[in-house]
Amino acid sequence: MLQPTTLGQIDATQSFNLPLLTFYQPILTYHSSHYPFPMKIVLAYSGGLDTSVLVKWLKEEYSADIITFAADIGQEEELNGLDAKAKATGATAHYTLDLVDEFAADFIYPMLRGSALYEGQYLLGTSIARPLIAKAQIDIARQEGATALAHGATGKGNDQVRFELTYQALAPDLQIISPWRMDIFRNQFPGRSEMINWCREHGVNVEASAEKPYSMDRNLLHISYEAGILEDPAYDATTEKDKGMYKLTTDPVDAPDEPEYVTLTFEKGDCVAVNGQAHSPAGVMKVLNVLAGKHGVGRIDLVENRFVGMKSRGIYETPAGTILTHAHRQMETLTMDRDLMHLRDSLIPRYATLVYNGFWFAPEREALQAFIDNSQNTVSGEVRLKLYKGNIITVGRKSNLSLYDEDVASMEGVDSDYQPEDASGFIRLQGLRLRQRFHKQGGLKR
Repeated sequence: MLQPTTLGQIDATQSFNLPLLTFYQPILTYHSSHYPFPMKIVLAYSGGLDTSVLVKWLKEEYSADIITFAADIGQEEELNGLDAKAKATGATAHYTLDLVDEFAADFIYPMLRGSALYEGQYLLGTSIARPLIAKAQIDIARQEGATALAHGATGKGNDQVRFELTYQALAPDLQIISPWRMDIFRNQFPGRSEMINWCREHGVNVEASAEKPYSMDRNLLHISYEAGILEDPAYDATTEKDKGMYKLTTDPVDAPDEPEYVTLTFEKGDCVAVNGQAHSPAGVMKVLNVLAGKHGVGRIDLVENRFVGMKSRGIYETPAGTILTHAHRQMETLTMDRDLMHLRDSLIPRYATLVYNGFWFAPEREALQAFIDNSQNTVSGEVRLKLYKGNIITVGRKSNLSLYDEDVASMEGVDSDYQPEDASGFIRLQGLRLRQRFHKQGGLKR
């Protein structure tokens, strides 16, 4: 049973039903006089700017008990003091749940087995966290007898979709409150500066400030930075004045002048050991975040296409994820059948888009995952890398299941199953359609 810290005794044995509204409608303002006990809303809470404002706003607007929930998925010091901060702004109860191991084993690792890369660049650090957070939020709502779920995702971003698709997949009976899609909220808080001022006036401590008006999202896989000064895609965030923004990675210019070697051991597509030391999935991520971060590995500045239709600029730090994605591909090149790899690779854009758009709990993602996991049965062995000033250099790979045959690949005339004279017929058959095109259509203007 999950245990919250409370401001008073919560009676979760009673329940009531309000009309179930559509996905895009916020629920109507609730008045406590209509019911014998307060409405309960579970808010996905980070203690950041948006959700710090929302605790008090929701409490007053809905005359409701606000139960805040923070998922510990690797934010580390960002979780300090959340209980007190939530209650100071009006929360009735607060939960912080340790989901780090589940996040790594059941969300990050399955995605890494699929080599998921959205639009060829983004390692999906924010995207993959939202389904887990929403699932845990639903579990708390069930325990508390809450009838509504709330989040602080903006009305222009992807997270509103990711949260709410999970709500609908796992708890379509619960109502959804999305303040950023409500005029009454946006009129009061048209921008981040108004929210920062509100927090200052109410004594709420948040990291965002007028001097650093960008938003940040952190978990075990990555940190993302966007909005504010970063909305200009031409803005250079690598200069000396912005060095303090980065939390996981050293500026490659300042990284050690000597390279460092690391050996990763894989079993069925999963990294299970670093430099011969066995670790859980979460343990691997933690070790590699430190190691890669020290050498400036994992920074990327990109413009991506959001699901809601607009382009956005973001800066990401994904040290462990960058190393694991690189090493995993190297292991596959040695152990995975060519056509199986090519088929899997053809599905990567679709799989990555499903994760990015929030369809983790959709049947097509689950079906693709089953195929991906099956494709990883032979992806076992070791990959050795050299890390140097932001670069990952492959220096070796080996496996007992390797499909690489030195005799077959050798240029030294070694006897093997490959017979060079067989290539003559192979090439002639491949060229048949090209010869026919020349003979039958060669006179056509091209």
